[in-house]
Amino acid sequence: MKAAIFTLDTGLYLSKKESAAAGALKRVLEQVGFEVKAAGVLPEDQKVAMAVLKRLADSKAVDLILTTGAVEVGRRDCAPEVVRGTADRLLPGIPEAVRAYNIRHTKQAMLDRSEAGVRNRTLMVNLPKSAKAAKESLEYILPEIVRAVEMLDV
Repeated sequence: MKAAIFTLDTGLYLSKKESAAAGALKRVLEQVGFEVKAAGVLPEDQKVAMAVLKRLADSKAVDLILTTGAVEVGRRDCAPEVVRGTADRLLPGIPEAVRAYNIRHTKQAMLDRSEAGVRNRTLMVNLPKSAKAAKESLEYILPEIVRAVEMLDV
């Protein structure tokens, strides 16, 4: 199974800094057998992010794309729109489960607008920006993520 991880954060992108969340997600995925083919930081630009996700999904380069950041109500928060505009089918249960899990830790989870969906045979999931929240969220949904990726590969 192959994956890609992108953090949507214009500040990190401009400063050419690495994303702590992407690193944490990479470690979790590798522990269960994913090969992370791409990881990086993208600007909070809907058109740019959609082009990257579409290219990866349409080329069948990866089975799973995770994004972190840009999921709340800020002016530049566009990750949900990226998945919604890229996916052939949405999977609302995944972000609903993540929000339900995270609301136990912080009321800020109410502001999360994350989406999940499928384009071709690639699963795409938005996760929170913080490394801790992204890692814990992924660990919570990981069995279902693996199952979905396996189902898409049939």
